Amino acid sequence: MVYRIAADGVVVVHFAFIVFLALGGVVAWRWPRLLWLHVCAVAWGAAIIAIGFVCPLTPLERYLRRQGDEQGYEGGFVDRYIEDVIYPGEYTWLVRTLIAAAVVMGWTGVVVRWGPTSQRGALGRGPSRSR
Repeated sequence: MVYRIAADGVVVVHFAFIVFLALGGVVAWRWPRLLWLHVCAVAWGAAIIAIGFVCPLTPLERYLRRQGDEQGYEGGFVDRYIEDVIYPGEYTWLVRTLIAAAVVMGWTGVVVRWGPTSQRGALGRGPSRSR
């Protein structure tokens, strides 16, 4: 039972990571210090797509499922829980393009809102308190 709950927790964390990867730049409009964490998340996600290695959360989930006497699954997290569940597989290119556009829009918004030329202060420090 504990392993199954832990595996479900890994699924939640994995899904949250993907949502943060797509929308973290927008979240950084409010909390600009999160931008650096988002840069790392985007680099990690891009490397997984470009190089093709497996995110370590997927084997961890599979291991926990096997320990909880559940069946493992083939393929990756996206293949299992997102592709053909949330959107048809033939639109993978479109979804990846939309995620990339969301990342670019988020970063653009951060630069516009908190960039060094902004009157609100330097990136990562928030609004300037001096007058």
